[in-house]
Amino acid sequence: QVQLVESGGGLVQAGGSLRLSCAASSRTANYYMAWFRQETGKAREFVAGITWSTGITYYADSVKGRLTISRDNAKNTVYLQMNSLKPEDTAVYYCAAARTALPSNYANSYQYDYWGQGTQVTVSS
Repeated sequence: QVQLVESGGGLVQAGGSLRLSCAASSRTANYYMAWFRQETGKAREFVAGITWSTGITYYADSVKGRLTISRDNAKNTVYLQMNSLKPEDTAVYYCAAARTALPSNYANSYQYDYWGQGTQVTVSS
């Protein structure tokens, strides 16, 4: 069983930056790690993902060039650096882990086995 704990959310003005962290309770080597987000009343959507062993990254089109996912193997931690934030980035952000190197459909939330509790990101205009 892997526990994921997110941190780093908060309130920021449009154009600002935040860095989210996701600490895993145990080694997640060969897992696939991702960030999703969910606005109130909407479905959870894929934001970014990374293969733990090779560091290959994937992004939703809406965040390319502004958000960057990375990982620190020694700390069992995944990060989401968020720059040039927009009001439409406002959501609860969730960290997720899949017990596979690369899910067949990494953008589908049903592919993931473990989830964090979420952290709120609010971007004011």
